[in-house]
Amino acid sequence: MSAPLIDRLQALYKADEQLAAQGRLIRTKMLIDAGEQAAIITIVDGVVTEIADTARLVTPVWTFALRAPAQEWEQFWEPAPRPGHNDLFALLRRGQLRLEGNIYPFMSHLLYFKALLALPRTV
Repeated sequence: MSAPLIDRLQALYKADEQLAAQGRLIRTKMLIDAGEQAAIITIVDGVVTEIADTARLVTPVWTFALRAPAQEWEQFWEPAPRPGHNDLFALLRRGQLRLEGNIYPFMSHLLYFKALLALPRTV
């Protein structure tokens, strides 16, 4: 990745009030895995409260994980991603994204997570 994953994910702290209100019932920990880099994002009441580099954690704990190669995340976060790179389910369909763990929070608040993970596109 051209920018470290943790730096890229800092944009998640900038979620607006409308997005936070949309996710007001969400309390979860999500792992974003980009090959050699990974981060755990803690979400409380729709607000990102912490982004932790897993390299600094002894025993990382997460509810669900989104795992894709670093190159796929880089293309997903381009300002105007190409078809097949523009949506999490496009990555899943192409076999580039793996969804692991308890996916109930992810699936029940899918639009929130899609909007949240699109925020790094504006950086």
